[in-house]
Amino acid sequence: MGEGEAKADHKNAPSASSTPESYSKGGGGGGGGALRAICGAIFTVLILLGIIALILWLVYRPHKPRLTVVGAAIYDLNFTAPPLISTSVQFSVLARNPNRRVSIHYDKLSMYVTYKDQIITPPLPLPPLRLGHKSTVVIAPVMGGNGIPVSPEVANGLKNDEAYGVVLMRVVILGRLRWKAGAIKTGRYGFYARCDVWLRFNPSSNGQVPLLAPSTCKVDV
Repeated sequence: MGEGEAKADHKNAPSASSTPESYSKGGGGGGGGALRAICGAIFTVLILLGIIALILWLVYRPHKPRLTVVGAAIYDLNFTAPPLISTSVQFSVLARNPNRRVSIHYDKLSMYVTYKDQIITPPLPLPPLRLGHKSTVVIAPVMGGNGIPVSPEVANGLKNDEAYGVVLMRVVILGRLRWKAGAIKTGRYGFYARCDVWLRFNPSSNGQVPLLAPSTCKVDV
């Protein structure tokens, strides 16, 4: 073989430095494809989980409870100096769960009555309560106390309303609730219901008193 042919063969032979580079490029391309596949699979799973969560929310989305005052009784409503008030009242509140697939669980409930935004019955703790699907229950405790301090505005306002024969009181129920659908439970949410009740009342009233207007409660969760 001549010297020229040897030089030509030497030029055509692959260099040692180029071989690792070509291998490196090939290996890097395979790793990138696997990473893209894994990311795509994770993205697909997240999309599917989001769709499932949306479907479950549309099927089981909980509605707030509905409360209505359906009856009232006043057994005692008297004033003494400086002014103090003694009260014994009862309001029957119909609590309804409007959900077909979700139950409602209440705890840390309490109930009281206000007049002109001032409490006239001490807050009364209520036992835990469970409302099943589309179920109703009546909450009707007797509330009141003796020697409750009130402002002169409250004392004079109640006396004037008694003389007129019409009294506006507010029933308040507050606590916590959570919804449950099968084995799934939500976290606990603050619950606050206020019911403005117009009553026909005069100093001779003792016991059941008529409601003068529908008294659907406003519920905040």
